[in-house]
Amino acid sequence: MSTVILSIDQGTTSSRTLVFSPAGDMLHAAQLEFPQIYPKDGWVEHDPEAIWETTLSTLKDAYAFAKREGHGIAAIGITNQRETTLVWDRKTGETIYNAIVWQDRRTADICRKIKSNYDEAKLSAKTGLLLDPYFSATKAAWILDHVEHARARAGRGELAFGTIDSFLIYRLTGGKVHATDATNASRTNLFNIQTQAWDNELLKLFKVPKSLLPEVKDCADDYGVLDESLLGEAIPICGVAGDQQAAAIGQACFKPGDIKSTYGTGCFVILNTGEKCLSSKNRLLSTVCYRIDSKTTYALEGSIFIAGAAVQWLRDGIKIIKHAAETEGMAAGLESNHGVYLVPAFTGLGAPHWDPDARGGLFGITRDTTPDHIARAAVESVCYQTYDLFTAMAEDGVRPSSLRVDGGMVHNSWMVQFLSDILNIPVDRPKVLETTALGVAYLAGLQVGLYDSLQDVADNWQCDSHFTPDMSADSRDHLIDGWSQSVRRILG
Repeated sequence: MSTVILSIDQGTTSSRTLVFSPAGDMLHAAQLEFPQIYPKDGWVEHDPEAIWETTLSTLKDAYAFAKREGHGIAAIGITNQRETTLVWDRKTGETIYNAIVWQDRRTADICRKIKSNYDEAKLSAKTGLLLDPYFSATKAAWILDHVEHARARAGRGELAFGTIDSFLIYRLTGGKVHATDATNASRTNLFNIQTQAWDNELLKLFKVPKSLLPEVKDCADDYGVLDESLLGEAIPICGVAGDQQAAAIGQACFKPGDIKSTYGTGCFVILNTGEKCLSSKNRLLSTVCYRIDSKTTYALEGSIFIAGAAVQWLRDGIKIIKHAAETEGMAAGLESNHGVYLVPAFTGLGAPHWDPDARGGLFGITRDTTPDHIARAAVESVCYQTYDLFTAMAEDGVRPSSLRVDGGMVHNSWMVQFLSDILNIPVDRPKVLETTALGVAYLAGLQVGLYDSLQDVADNWQCDSHFTPDMSADSRDHLIDGWSQSVRRILG
């Protein structure tokens, strides 16, 4: 009987479960989308039960496939949309409010108020993060302050806080395990990444009771076993990491200087900095890349809120495409962007600007502008935003010589070539694009002994396509200048 790993990938717009062989080959994938909830301008929520039901349904699908094919299941890994915050009843597992999504900006005023009384540099030294609504701490506090009796219940130890990974672990283990991993903990603004522990001063600052918090474990660790009532089999949960760190693992970014960029709903660049926790002078984040055998590896990260979500907007918002794949032909069919730029600040701008109040803008449109121009502008915007992150890294003294990419958007070869042109470095697209799910499959496999070391994982990585810059310096500078002018108008 061959052995496989089930990998749960709970994302911003869909829940998936994938089946991987130990060699890193994807054998099966089950996926279900769920609704996005926008109660007010800048607010983004998910129905926790929709997350749970779609996750469980895809897990059952993947399990059925594995059994049909005669595979034995070694373990389960979980990766998740980070920072998205839930609070639930410890006895029943029922949430007391919708999940507040990482994109949500409702706590911008709370962040400004805290910033006026607390040194942000001190916060960054502890957490590697900034005072921004993006992170979990103010979201948790908001739920406690706006749900009737929530603070009293928290004080009595009746409630639990967690990111999506914690919520799923709690549900999957039948309420037996309340835990998270170091990467997800590092995105809350409550976890000291230097001491690798919840920070009492920050808990007091954000008014989050310690009784709510999960236990923080290594990325490859024992997270309990699946409640047998779910699938009829008690499978161990052995690997957990936030989606971007999981992608770095799936891309085998194990050496200092290794860098990957993931293009999903948002775009996230992670640079492995090894045992050193580097501090950015240009508002990039310091974060935990992974923690294995109690040894922490750090990273610098740039976070872009809107990447693939801009293409979703083309499809679901203004309805100029029916399928995301159409954007490749639309962009390639134009000899230039004709001066049309989209700054997709639909929920503010992330790194390196960090402006929660910024909103999107479409610039340079004329009577000749067509849906193709708007589609191209949406795709180009992702590459320009990545350029801004690389510029910030360069100002911090880090100049990557190449980049590994993954995520749904990089199926678009025109986009990857344009990215290489704008960054002016080679870009590699791996054979397996599902690197987020693959990363936690590797972690789970590491925990149960399918791999002896991270080098075994690195040996699995294979390049599918190699893209090299093919644009003149003048053309590149002209395009970047047009983008920079458009961003200045948004920030203005």
